[in-house]
Amino acid sequence: MLRMSTLFLRTLREDPADAEVPSHRLLLRAGYIRRSSPGVYSWLPLGLRVLAKIEAIVREEMAAIGAQEVHFPALQPREPYEATGRWRDYGPNLFRLKDRKDADYLLAPTHEEAFTLLVKDLYSSYKDLPITLYQIQTKYRDEARPRAGLIRGREFIMKDAYSFDLDREGLEGSYQAQRDAYKRLFDRLGLDYVIVSAHSGAMGGSRSEEFLCPVDIGEDTYVRSAGGYAANVEAVTTPAPDPVPFDDAPAPHVEDTPDAPTIDALVSLANDRYARADRPWTAADTLKNVVLAITPPEGNRELLVIGVPGDRDIDPHRVEAALSPATVEPATEADFAKEAALVPGYIGPEALAAAKIRYLLDPRVAPGTRWITGANVKDKHVFDLVAGRDFTSDGTIDVAEVRAGDPAPDGSGPLELARGVEIGHIFQLGTKYSEALGLSVLDADGKQRTVVMGSYGMGVTRVLAVLAELNNDEHGLIWPVQVAPYHVQVVATGKDEAILIAAEGVAEALTALGVEVCLDDRVGPSAGVKFADAELLGAPFIVVVGRGLATGEVEVKTRATGAVEDVAVADAPAKVAAMVKAALGG
Repeated sequence: MLRMSTLFLRTLREDPADAEVPSHRLLLRAGYIRRSSPGVYSWLPLGLRVLAKIEAIVREEMAAIGAQEVHFPALQPREPYEATGRWRDYGPNLFRLKDRKDADYLLAPTHEEAFTLLVKDLYSSYKDLPITLYQIQTKYRDEARPRAGLIRGREFIMKDAYSFDLDREGLEGSYQAQRDAYKRLFDRLGLDYVIVSAHSGAMGGSRSEEFLCPVDIGEDTYVRSAGGYAANVEAVTTPAPDPVPFDDAPAPHVEDTPDAPTIDALVSLANDRYARADRPWTAADTLKNVVLAITPPEGNRELLVIGVPGDRDIDPHRVEAALSPATVEPATEADFAKEAALVPGYIGPEALAAAKIRYLLDPRVAPGTRWITGANVKDKHVFDLVAGRDFTSDGTIDVAEVRAGDPAPDGSGPLELARGVEIGHIFQLGTKYSEALGLSVLDADGKQRTVVMGSYGMGVTRVLAVLAELNNDEHGLIWPVQVAPYHVQVVATGKDEAILIAAEGVAEALTALGVEVCLDDRVGPSAGVKFADAELLGAPFIVVVGRGLATGEVEVKTRATGAVEDVAVADAPAKVAAMVKAALGG
């Protein structure tokens, strides 16, 4: 059993100043982790015990579908990532370094390349396939803004699995097996989840789905409809309206619009000076042109203008996903100074074509739609500018904000918005990596066939943080029994030797019954301190040996419900062991 008197642990009474969310605060206060540097944490004994239990459940579910475990170095050479384009595509998120011979290496964010090359090295025939390999290993990403403790760190533990099949049909089977395993895994952990369509990002591939746990602190916004549509907001597509006839549309005309550089000011002025006969002007009648500076991985900064209806803003997350691997930021004053044709607040399509600045439009800006937009002159806007007649673009881009009530792309009803934390992400990679790295096998006819791959990631440390985020109260953590560092905390209160002896006896009897126990056998701390530590540390059950011993009883508390029961000392071990077994589903 564990003993508090010798356990490597110091609990904190106050919340750390830099801890933002409950899971971060409690894991630090309870001594599960310690901050090493921004986004990097050391794991202490209790934290490692929880981590090991989560990993054990992952291994059991991977074994159940025939996946086999391997382990790769975190330190990887540049060449394979160069071949797949990810040395460039990951941009500043990649930790890069050189050895003493000036060779380039990286700390791997994921291991597609390493897995692909391993299978290429050992397998050459269709008879070797299918095969699914996985590892549980530390990954590294140079996050610009590490936040929320383990939720978004620069070093984290991930389970990544990779399937290798002869054809797409085989990939479908491997993908479904992993998808089902994830559902069982998260069910066993007691986590609610939503499966949503997702953006593939730098991973590439075709089909992509995320497992999101609904949590208010989540960085991911997702949408769902009553009809069953669900997607990460980055993957939502906007149904484009049909083209609008414009034969009766008046010619575009420039009007004075003094002091109207914003959409609200423009709409107000338009209704005052240029009122419509049929209805008032609204922000949806205006075309907002947002100027961004994008920097591709090769480093050539350029301007991009995105036109969206004025009643919408662009969503930074959707922009980043759409333009990945380029980095994106709002254009600066220096950018505008280099482009005299761009008049902030009054930018219109004409100037963009003349300045050879790439111009992309929201899908709602369909051919024939009429707009008020900038005339490229201060205090002037052009009215009745018709898309397709008076201006064109270099393409479309679907990056405007998604709102509650927007129609689902599949017609299944209005969308609802919610927030969540990504706990798993599965991809159908196809042949992106196998083609780039030359992974092929001979088929039954003796012909070379490029191997078809899938990739399946799960954030192990992030899952631990989410469990802590969802399972706590004002006193501390409340671990689900299946991942708790131990099942029962036995607390000896008071300095009477009889109490210590009785607590020791209860703890030993529980241990003999297969229950994981931590005995608080410290002599110095008061009963109040011991109670506070027991609740902070989060054991599912607490047994208090103290004043009740005079009448032959101990107090048994169920942490999740707060229920307290007095139990005879002799009966306590069997009683508590049965409670633990029931909680574990036994």
